[in-house]
Amino acid sequence: MSESSIFTRILRGEIPAEIIAETDNAFAIRDIAPQAPVHLLVVPKSEEYRNVVELAAGDPDLLAEVIGLANSLAIEHGDGDFRLVFNTGPGAGQTVSHVHAHVLAGGLTEKSVGA
Repeated sequence: MSESSIFTRILRGEIPAEIIAETDNAFAIRDIAPQAPVHLLVVPKSEEYRNVVELAAGDPDLLAEVIGLANSLAIEHGDGDFRLVFNTGPGAGQTVSHVHAHVLAGGLTEKSVGA
């Protein structure tokens, strides 16, 4: 049996973290190494999907729920404008094989987001 991801361990209370928002199927926490004034992670509660491609193919409703939560967080913690990033694979910077979205907001510029 494989070891649970850090996100599952946070959800179980094994690793301390403040869950700032939650739905039936997803939760949100602050990123421990923020890359923007607002940098939050939205994570499905299930470990079933390693990346956004698997999530989109396997459960598009859950993907929509993750995006909806990201939008709500951007409104609550910023001005509603945000960047949503899913890293897919180690070469793209994914360090945890449990799909999660990075919500980046608050003072982003074209230069800082690579527009």
